[in-house]
Amino acid sequence: MKEKILVIEDERNISELIRLYLEREGFEVRQAFDGGAGVAAFEDEKPDLVLIDVMMPVMDGWQVLKEIRAASKTPVIMLTAKGETADKVTGLENGADDYMTKPFEARELIARIHAVMRRYGGEKKDAAKRLEFDKLVIDMDSFELTVDGRKVDVPPKEMELLFHLASSPNRVFTRNQLLDEVWGFDYFGDSRTVDVHVKRLREKLENVSDKWSLKTVWGVGYKFEVLNG
Repeated sequence: MKEKILVIEDERNISELIRLYLEREGFEVRQAFDGGAGVAAFEDEKPDLVLIDVMMPVMDGWQVLKEIRAASKTPVIMLTAKGETADKVTGLENGADDYMTKPFEARELIARIHAVMRRYGGEKKDAAKRLEFDKLVIDMDSFELTVDGRKVDVPPKEMELLFHLASSPNRVFTRNQLLDEVWGFDYFGDSRTVDVHVKRLREKLENVSDKWSLKTVWGVGYKFEVLNG
């Protein structure tokens, strides 16, 4: 299931640009164009993260943040044209998780979204350090991969990549998402690095089971596909 992001931004051209960035990264996006509509959309959509512009009609970003925080701990990133330290402090003190000043680069916005989501999902991810599928065990505590009953030597990054994909069965990850989430935002390598690591993993996992596989989603990225039944 795709993670859902609510964008509350009154400037429609900016909102549309953000929507394009996020959908390209595999997110589901909902939009609201004033603060009041934003609060209503939050209650209806139950998003995984909210981007809120500060200066908006009907209800400004601070009011929207207050309404959301009264009901939920959903992660929030504030967006504003203002860059003063006081505004940043106000946002963080009122419960915002991060703060971005316009204009911003798409890559930085995506990286900050992933970082905030990782912080919120950390406890859940930390709880599942061992994954088991038909003839496959991925154990991150011992850093061991067991394939059809045999321990298989796997470099750390391949192990991390496989665990990350298998932790969200049937979810499609773009190459850029995998670079951000497995290699880290500060990695400035070529996205073909992901292709090489997937190829090596497939060589180790080939023909092991017909109940799961590493699938290429052409033009998008990769997923760990698990078949029902």
